Amino acid sequence: MLSELKNEQIEVADAQIASAQDVHLLDLLIVFARRRRFIFRFTLGTAVLSVIAVLVLPSRYTAETVLMPPGQNSSSMSSAMLSQLGAAGGLAAAAGAGLGLKNPGDMYISLLKSRSVEDSVIQRFGLMASYHAKLPSSARLGLEAHSKIALGAKDGFITISVTDRDPKQAAAIANGYVEEFRKFSASLAITEASQRRLFFQQQLLEANENLARAEEELKRTEQSTGVLQVDSQARSLIESAAELRAQVVAKEVQLQSMRTYATEDNPELLMAKQQLAALQDQLAKLGGKDANASADIIVPKGNIPEAGMEYMRKFRDVKYYETISELMAKQFEIAKLDEARQGTTIQVVDAAVPPDHRSFPQRTLTVIAVGLVGFFIACGWCVLAEGLQRMKNNPDEVQRLDQLRATFRN
Repeated sequence: MLSELKNEQIEVADAQIASAQDVHLLDLLIVFARRRRFIFRFTLGTAVLSVIAVLVLPSRYTAETVLMPPGQNSSSMSSAMLSQLGAAGGLAAAAGAGLGLKNPGDMYISLLKSRSVEDSVIQRFGLMASYHAKLPSSARLGLEAHSKIALGAKDGFITISVTDRDPKQAAAIANGYVEEFRKFSASLAITEASQRRLFFQQQLLEANENLARAEEELKRTEQSTGVLQVDSQARSLIESAAELRAQVVAKEVQLQSMRTYATEDNPELLMAKQQLAALQDQLAKLGGKDANASADIIVPKGNIPEAGMEYMRKFRDVKYYETISELMAKQFEIAKLDEARQGTTIQVVDAAVPPDHRSFPQRTLTVIAVGLVGFFIACGWCVLAEGLQRMKNNPDEVQRLDQLRATFRN
């Protein structure tokens, strides 16, 4: 019996709550119906004001350029070619391993946002006058406010968006970003392949300069001593020693490069040390104790007269620098092929074109949004006004309002 009474009481309470909610909802509908003219006029007024505002506001257009950054993976073709070079190929592989890049997209975005690129864009399109900026820093802030450079999370493409009042100007600035970046990046070694190409290019220039000096010294020696050639045995020994000296130098450079990212216990580093020691032993047997020294090579004295010893030393230097130059030239050509395969500049997927519709203001959506906001404000004001009116008609509520006013006066 008690449980049945409790259930009945609960049902009655639920019915009373539902009835109160229905009455409350009906009261709101009655208030809205009574003040429908005010709601309609206020909503219409805000919509009209929004129409006037969107017609007065200047239109802005957004142009977009989509770019694809180059890949940063090492070329399998160049790796195979490097492996055929033996010790010299190890040098190129070590240089490439030390110069790898983890996230090329973020790097290219940072370069596009760099001060050098932004200043070039500002100067090219005269944006200081367009943005009414007196300082270059203010013009850069204006350019950053009117442009957006983002990296796609899924496709990895870079999107450059530029907003301007003139659609043609917006497209020109978006494409100008790419052109100015290419000019700026031409002097930079960005990708792994371009870094290796720049490194071997410098080494090749240095080797060619040394070779030119050695050839000039040999020419002067020929003119002063009259010795024009040496016998085949001496020439063979000189060429062997020069090649060993070049290999020793290449292996030492490889070790220096490997130490930038490998510890002394690294197996590849230990193997490179053993190879260097073996090359140095072979060079020592020929009399060249140091790869950079000018020690004499063991040659039977009966085969070369004393007058030809100076010529032999100069000839040995020429063969040494020839070997170094040839070695660097091969590696330089491989780096260039790898760079061409990889691509050193970003590629334009979609060039910016003058947009055919405005990006701001969006008139239809703006009018609808402002109209809805005005409608809800009018409804809220009606509910508030109705509540105040009921409070004034209730003596108890009027007394409480008088007490509240008195409290503020004190």
